[in-house]
Amino acid sequence: MATVIRLKRGGRTHDPYYRIVVMDSRERRQGKELDIVGYYQPKAKPNPVTEFDEEKLKYWIGIGAIPSDTVRSLIRKKGLSGCLMRACEVNQSK
Repeated sequence: MATVIRLKRGGRTHDPYYRIVVMDSRERRQGKELDIVGYYQPKAKPNPVTEFDEEKLKYWIGIGAIPSDTVRSLIRKKGLSGCLMRACEVNQSK
C-alpha cells in the first residue's frame, strides 16, 4: 500500500482548517485516514498555525510515506526539514 501524507479539509465555508493525515494514496481527499500527524489553520489570527507530532511524522516518513507538495512546504516552514526531508528523498528514490 502506497501511503501519502496530505491535508484533509474541515471547517466551514471561507473558514477552513486542515488535518495533516497519513492515508492510502488511492483514497479520496475526505477518505479514511490511517493516522493524524498534525493540523494547519491558515485563517488563524494573527498568523497561520501549523502543528506537527514530530514522532509520528518521523515514523511515517521512515517507513515510506511520501508527503504531498503542500505538506512538504509546511514542514519546511516549520523548520523540521533537516532529517525528515532527507528520509523522504531516500524513500522517493526507491
